[in-house]
Amino acid sequence: MRVLGGEMSDLAKDSESIRSAASALRRVGQHTERPLQAFVEQSHDLSALGALGSLMSATDDIADAMDTLGKMARQLNEEWDEQATAMTEVSDAFDHLDALLSGDDKR
Repeated sequence: MRVLGGEMSDLAKDSESIRSAASALRRVGQHTERPLQAFVEQSHDLSALGALGSLMSATDDIADAMDTLGKMARQLNEEWDEQATAMTEVSDAFDHLDALLSGDDKR
């Protein structure tokens, strides 16, 4: 991290910001894991629809839609994790470039 006049360089600030965002993005899965599991478990228990669901023959369609939503939510979590990994790699590259620019490269 290069310091200019007592302040962090722009690259160091960007790196820190990206790393912080990546960390927050990784935590999303921790917050959605339990609700998603409960949602998936309830996708086949549509008793709340009562007779209306049976009369409309909608229960299978609703269960299928809930399964699809659960799969999409899992895919989003996977995508966010991949994005967080890419962001961390960009942050590392910024740190390395900052070190090269300041002449502090230790590699």
